[in-house]
Amino acid sequence: MPELPEVEVVRRGLAQWVTGREIASAEVLHPRAIRRHVPGADEFTARLKGREVLSAERRGKYLWLRLSGAEEALMAHLGMSGQLLVVDQDSPLEKHLRVRVRFEDGGPDLRFVDQRTFGHVMVTPLVGGVPEPISHIAPDPFEAVFDEAEFARRLRARHTEIKRALLDQSLISGVGNIYADEALWMARLHWARPTHTLTRPKIDELLAAVRTVMASALRAGGTSFDSLYVNVNGESGYFERSLEVYGRRDLPCSRCGTPIRREPFMNRSSYSCPRCQRRPR
Repeated sequence: MPELPEVEVVRRGLAQWVTGREIASAEVLHPRAIRRHVPGADEFTARLKGREVLSAERRGKYLWLRLSGAEEALMAHLGMSGQLLVVDQDSPLEKHLRVRVRFEDGGPDLRFVDQRTFGHVMVTPLVGGVPEPISHIAPDPFEAVFDEAEFARRLRARHTEIKRALLDQSLISGVGNIYADEALWMARLHWARPTHTLTRPKIDELLAAVRTVMASALRAGGTSFDSLYVNVNGESGYFERSLEVYGRRDLPCSRCGTPIRREPFMNRSSYSCPRCQRRPR
């Protein structure tokens, strides 16, 4: 599933290609794509017609286009395979096209393509500048409002494993399985380390690792393990070439040479170095 860097790459593309344009029409080609927009397809398309896109914004793994008029936004969650593409309006329709937005200037469409249909789009009110359905999730570590002291306090109060805490979107948003593993390797922490045992300096070190790893991924255009994650122009990211532990089972750790281990974690996998990241007793 796309994590913060992948979604931020898409947001930047939308900011470049869609901001300032007036929506001429919208078309829903698959009802599942707007399943969270309870009033249905007709109301969805009517709410978009004639609205100008004021900005492209993001929190964690969610992104939205702020609309003119009422305090509302077109919010998108990409799920596992969702793509927001900026495509010439005369281009052939994609096989898995779910929603198509056309603009008054006759320029490129905005198309929501989703092979597995786990993603969704909806028009929703803004609460404090954030879409109402995600107003409860925590800021991500790149937001100016992210409070490091409050994060450290709440993290230590969790009494859980550190990786579970990193994946908790009510504590810190945007961190997923890949970048959690990479940040924990950088901070030399095993994923099962209890949160209440972490000192404030170690929490600060972990936060710095989270930001460093995701900033590096952002510069590389994100991580693409298949053709389903792409930016708005259909291009894949290449950060997978720089991964230190994730997906590298039995390959040598670049820091000490010990083979990377894979362990089951929440119906997924967790990768770490047995020497650099000692399992807690």
